[in-house]
Amino acid sequence: MRRRSEPHTFEQRLDEQRLRLEHELASLPVGAQRESVAARIEQLQSAAEMFEFLKLRGTPAPR
Repeated sequence: MRRRSEPHTFEQRLDEQRLRLEHELASLPVGAQRESVAARIEQLQSAAEMFEFLKLRGTPAPR
């Protein structure tokens, strides 16, 4: 029977996608496609920051 791999966290998936796009960005010439990929990287960074913020707000305050 095939063994399942460990599930990746949301943060890991965001980071992997960001790294893949940064690698792609390095090989693109200046133009619309490069700008689109750069914008997507910025969106992924914003998503990671929002996730971190919401994760911290979800923890109960220490007493």
